[in-house]
Amino acid sequence: MDIHAHIVPARFPAYLKGQTPKGWPAMADAQPCHRHVVIDGRTYRTVSDCCWDVPKRLADMEEMSLSLQAISAMPELMSYWMGAADADELLRYINDQIAAMVDESGGHLVGLGALPLQDMDRALAELERLMRDPGFVGVQVGSNVNGRPIGAPDFDPFFEAAEELGAAVFVHAVRPCGQDRLVGPGQLQQVLAYPGDVGLAAASVICSNLMLRRPRLRIAFSHGGGTLGLLLPRLEEGRRVFPALQESIQASPTEQARRLFYDALVYDEPTLQHLVRLFGETQVMIGTDYPFNFHERRPVERIEVAFGDEALRARLLRDNAAIFLGRPGGISP
Repeated sequence: MDIHAHIVPARFPAYLKGQTPKGWPAMADAQPCHRHVVIDGRTYRTVSDCCWDVPKRLADMEEMSLSLQAISAMPELMSYWMGAADADELLRYINDQIAAMVDESGGHLVGLGALPLQDMDRALAELERLMRDPGFVGVQVGSNVNGRPIGAPDFDPFFEAAEELGAAVFVHAVRPCGQDRLVGPGQLQQVLAYPGDVGLAAASVICSNLMLRRPRLRIAFSHGGGTLGLLLPRLEEGRRVFPALQESIQASPTEQARRLFYDALVYDEPTLQHLVRLFGETQVMIGTDYPFNFHERRPVERIEVAFGDEALRARLLRDNAAIFLGRPGGISP
């Protein structure tokens, strides 16, 4: 089971209410089987038809030994920087495309929808709509919303609703901090800045004691939790040293971190082994970032090489993801 895979619709609707708002995406033809995602007149990314072609995706899943994928929008499409009404309209369209792909998949895909979290009322309404659809198991949210970390108190109404509705929450990096410190091509945003922002997002959840307040919430972090594994020892020591941190962080950061879920998308067996030791055998699961070029192409083999114990392999390959997705009894929607 792969909990981290993305889609881009084959096309986007034209904006018909006047001047097209900043950030509204469009598609343009590219080389065979590919299209350009065009945002504000510039090509943001060139994507293959595996982003929307369900039979091709299912064929690739079989080759990767995957039986289920949780699909979510390409992160840039979350559109937090757009006007709330326009973002709501766009995200409803994208969510409907996810639903259509799930319906076409014969039980091999489930949906993680997108919400306009810049407007809490609209976000909660869309969350409720999605969770009435049996093809959706939860939502994908950004590591930050216009610079506000996902653990900030602003988002507590969302987490309250997600816990109540039983929605899985998958946190993915979006427009990360630190891009001005990178030296090299733009792809370094994905390679280096994404893990940093995910680590800070996970730390914000720990420092706000979210899991102590919402113990039934199921929340997962992409890219192995990013830098969180290196931040945890500092958080533990800081909590011992600084009385203010001991007062504000109400339980051990490591204990709280072991209540979160993480994907195994770290591209390295020793790092994966470290994550499992740190976060626990029940908290790590497959994530591939399919179908973009920078994705894990052998997720099952990676886990089988890293771990010899069959029961542990089963947890990492299937069982943990089934619990996170709220489908412990089976994969079919």
